[in-house]
Amino acid sequence: MKKLGTKFVVIIVLAIIALLVFGAYNGLVKSDEEVKSQWGNVQTQYQRRANLIPNLVETVKGYATHEQETLEGVIEARAKATQITIDPTQLTAEKLQEYQKAQGEITSALGKILALREAYPDLKANQNFLELQQQLESTENRISTEITRFNEMAKEYNVKIRKVQNVIIARICGFEQKPYFEAQQDADIAPKVQF
Repeated sequence: MKKLGTKFVVIIVLAIIALLVFGAYNGLVKSDEEVKSQWGNVQTQYQRRANLIPNLVETVKGYATHEQETLEGVIEARAKATQITIDPTQLTAEKLQEYQKAQGEITSALGKILALREAYPDLKANQNFLELQQQLESTENRISTEITRFNEMAKEYNVKIRKVQNVIIARICGFEQKPYFEAQQDADIAPKVQF
């Protein structure tokens, strides 16, 4: 009778341990998927911005014919940035930094093209240009929001995989830290535009 009671206790303890392990693993999987999903939201907003650029360039072309170099710079930055894609399962700090750099080049090029409105008063009054400008500003705000959410989810995930109750499972199952979006070097300095 005593052996039966010991076996029962061992089975209960093993069942509790199994439940804790499965619970920890499932929590890590959920958190990992949330980070991946949020990464998709970030990419969607960057794609929205990339889709607006051709319309903006075409609108500006009609007014700023002498600014071909600026327009080509925007098109080139867009082409370069849309070639860089990151699979959320392969999200590393190096890949994220490369992605951010390409997106930063678009931001800089867009700053130059939007500054053209000061040199071309007719462009400043063009309804298409104004609408595209508003859409770009809205998109930049959305990008900022999604990046903030991504960083928050990456932080939650990174904390979760480092907690005592999860660290062994995370290491055994290959859960690795996620990188964060960081401000680009010299991001606080406005681009210089000369005409």
